[in-house]
Parts: sequence; C-alpha cells; structure tokens
Amino acid sequence: MAAREAPWKTAWVTGASTGIGRSLALKLAEAGVKVAATARTQENLEDLAALHPNIVPAALDVSDREAVLQSSVPSGAQIGDIDLAILNAGVWHPSWAKDIDGAKAAQSMAVNYLGVVNCVEALLPHMTRQQRGHIAMTSSVAGYRGLPKSCHYGPTKAAIYNLAETLGIELKSQGIDITVISPGFVETPMTSVNDFPMPYIMSPDEAANRILKKLPSKPFEIAFPWQLVWALKLAQMMPTPLYLWQARRSLGRGPDK
Repeated sequence: MAAREAPWKTAWVTGASTGIGRSLALKLAEAGVKVAATARTQENLEDLAALHPNIVPAALDVSDREAVLQSSVPSGAQIGDIDLAILNAGVWHPSWAKDIDGAKAAQSMAVNYLGVVNCVEALLPHMTRQQRGHIAMTSSVAGYRGLPKSCHYGPTKAAIYNLAETLGIELKSQGIDITVISPGFVETPMTSVNDFPMPYIMSPDEAANRILKKLPSKPFEIAFPWQLVWALKLAQMMPTPLYLWQARRSLGRGPDK
C-alpha cells in the first residue's frame, strides 16, 4: 500500500507490540498514516516507534476500561481524530476441555472481547461527532465453530463476530464502518506455544498485507487463508450433531491418546 493510496490520515492499532498488530502499525506508518500504537509493554512499543517517525507509542491495557476511556488516543488528543481503529489486542490460552480454567477464561474475555468493547465505547462519541470512522476488530476463524483446545479462546472470538454484526447494523447510518478480521494461523508469540499442526500458517507481514489490501474497500469481513475459511464456513452450515460427530471423529481419542 503506497502512501498515496492510504485513505486514512490517522490510525489506532491495539496489540501493536508484536505479531499482526506490529506489522500493521509499521506498514500504515510507511504509507504515510500517523499511527497511535498501543499495547501493555512500553519497551516493545518504543522499539517499534524507533522504526518510523509516524508511530506514536502509548502503553495501554485495553482490559482496563477506565484507562481506555481516559486515554488521549481515542479522543484524538494525541494524533488527531481517529480515521481507522484496528482493535487487535488478544491473548491465547490453549486448553483441552478437561483443563478448563475460569481465570484463563476471564482473562481471555477481558482482553479479547471486553478490550474491544472498551475501545469502541471510547471511540464512538468522537466518531459519531465526526459522522465518519472505520473500526476493524480482530476475530478469528476459530470463532466460526467450536474447536478442540479452544475453550478459552474460541468463545471470545465468536463474541467479537456477533458484536461486529450488531455494530454494523446500527452504526452505518452514522457514517461509521465496521470490519471484522478473521485470520487463520499466524506466526506470533501466541501461536508459538501450540503443540499441534497449524495448516497454512503465515507470517505477520503476509497477514498485514492481506488486511491492508482489503481494508480501504470497507468490507464487513476480511478472512484468510481461504482454505481454512471455506472449510469452517462449510462446517457452519452443517447440522450441529453432524458437525460434532465429524469433529470427534477427526480428533480421535483426544487429549488422552
């Protein structure tokens, strides 16, 4: 995406210290966009900001509602009114159902889902006043159907997808566009802990390129890779008993084998 092609002057990227968020922030900055890059780790943000003058780092925990509402980023006080927000912060705790953990589930929901809600709450007064804005939120293909080892993560991503649909219905008339981003496996610190095959895994840069290629057209969903997307979209159409039977059959003996 060349600078002349970037339709935004300002952007806010959460979860910008690593992975997809880091790649998105850097590519947007290189395209001439002023980027507010937020994450919990200030040191990583400063390393990112050193790569391009268009990146303005700010430590922020999106799960802290009061901190988000008081932040100078969504209000526009830091880099100006936000044209594009990519709400990308997330955590991943892979666990079999027999190891389900309420604390891990709560943290997953606090960051992955409520973190998005907190940012949307902070953004909407300003975007509504402007009568324009684009909010993209990172879900996952893991939100399409229940998957093994995803009892903490998958439900949060399904919630984001549902939220995006609701916001997309209600906010379009106010000039605010909503996009949900549904990636497959991406090489990040989160996926580095996985002990299972990750088909069609791609680099953060490749994922960011796919996102930024489509974002200007303001689609409701950006999903990739197509092989995983279509397999799981087809699974959504299956009657639930049939899907569960097929998933159990594919799993074999499961966590105890």
